[in-house]
Amino acid sequence: MNQGKIPFKTIDWESIEKTLHPGAPGESTWRTVQFPGLRVRIVEYSAGYVADHWCQKGHIVHCLEGELVSELENGEKHIMKKGMTYVVSDGESSHRSVTKEKVRLLIIDGDFLAR
Repeated sequence: MNQGKIPFKTIDWESIEKTLHPGAPGESTWRTVQFPGLRVRIVEYSAGYVADHWCQKGHIVHCLEGELVSELENGEKHIMKKGMTYVVSDGESSHRSVTKEKVRLLIIDGDFLAR
């Protein structure tokens, strides 16, 4: 058994089917590659997107294009611009994304972010 090890792999993001996820309002599309205990995604948020829930999952989020606001449930707001990254562990900060314009992100999450 592989035990979660990932052999060398290139990812052609354009060849991966998009899945649609509604916001409140707006929408996001995901191109997802799943490995044991690890998920890697290119996520695009539409202009005017607001996540439809407060997320408790841990992520590494890198902004590839655009700008978004990461809102924390405690009222804090963090602006994420192209080239910026945030990191949060599972259960550490309830968060959601809000956009004015279209945004493109690389999001990595998995077992390694569990508390």
